Amino acid sequence: MKILILTQYFPPEVGAPQNRLFELAVRLQENETKVTIFTAMPNYPQMEVHEEYKGKFYHYEEMNGLKVHRAWIYVSKSKGIFKRLLNYFSFVKSSFWLGLFKLGKFDFILCESPPLFLGITAYLLKKIKGAKLIFNVSDLWPESAEKLGLVSNKFFLKSATKLEEFLYRNSDLISGQTQGIVRNISSRFPNKKVYWLPNGVDLSFYDKAKVKSDWRKENNFNNDDFILFYAGIIGHAQGLEVILKAADFLKDQKNIKFVLLGSGPEKDNLLLLKDSLDLENVFFFEAVTKKEMPAIIAAIDVAVIPLKRLDLFKGAIPSKIFENLAMKKPILLGVEGEAKELFIDNGRSGLAFIPEDPDDLASKTLELFNNQTMLIQLGENGYKYVEQNFTRDKIANDFWNFIKENK
Repeated sequence: MKILILTQYFPPEVGAPQNRLFELAVRLQENETKVTIFTAMPNYPQMEVHEEYKGKFYHYEEMNGLKVHRAWIYVSKSKGIFKRLLNYFSFVKSSFWLGLFKLGKFDFILCESPPLFLGITAYLLKKIKGAKLIFNVSDLWPESAEKLGLVSNKFFLKSATKLEEFLYRNSDLISGQTQGIVRNISSRFPNKKVYWLPNGVDLSFYDKAKVKSDWRKENNFNNDDFILFYAGIIGHAQGLEVILKAADFLKDQKNIKFVLLGSGPEKDNLLLLKDSLDLENVFFFEAVTKKEMPAIIAAIDVAVIPLKRLDLFKGAIPSKIFENLAMKKPILLGVEGEAKELFIDNGRSGLAFIPEDPDDLASKTLELFNNQTMLIQLGENGYKYVEQNFTRDKIANDFWNFIKENK
């Protein structure tokens, strides 16, 4: 069987969709499947094409046995909607023309959305190459863009919704990253097969026993410091102000430290907030490679995972949950809905705090800080839960069986 994975985001970029698709592709290839990747020149999240790919319209490489084709993409650091659309549609155009001439035939094309517009390329290549289309939805777009206030133009939203519905109707299979996404699409398109394809974790990679370096010591933290950790995109949706405001409440607790690792459009605003609140207990670090993450997670005490308090996010499952639980680190989860039901209510992997409520986050922080026994037990619970339900191997094998049944 031949599968093409069409995605704008892929390693060596760092991020949740990049890791998820890479890990899925590697495992699908182990099941007597030939997997090809078609992606953009790496540029995210810095929005600058990596040095070794600059000036190229097309590039081919192999990565862990995967054939990876890359196409040119327009990149700009501008946050304006026009430049963002140029970014999306430049890859739609280049991926279609290069895909037309550089790629052979496939049994399945798995297209990652967002960006929604890449579905145009997927649909055209499906028709030309006689493949079945699997539309993989990791975010309900344009609904999420509208509810986050990122897009308000009614004509654009109506047009994007029509495209979304067209792509669902013309997909042979649809997969969703969360149960909420699956329910949403199934309710609108009851005749379509919609499959839950969750995120997960490679337990052999996130293994505390394999960590050799001491990140805590290297970065001048003390052994008795209680480190709360956020890693990921520093964007609008995460509502990371809640961490800094909770840190302000806890200034008198000298051993409680908050670490935020990553980059994104809201980082400058958070740095200004840190200065205005005079927070000596908050530390910012630049994004690191995936290879460096296990050593950092091994060094922290608790992972803080927030999102803004929107109905939209009741179906969200932040990917950073899995890596932290794999290393027996409990979570402070500021996300309502599906994530809370799975990892707090069922998995008993941490404590929930009210999204965007710094007072509640500070209270739950103190609860864990003052109860080492609870801290350890929550970490053990989390590890067992992901081991039973969310390993990369299990997810890939289940998905492979689903594809075979629908060939």
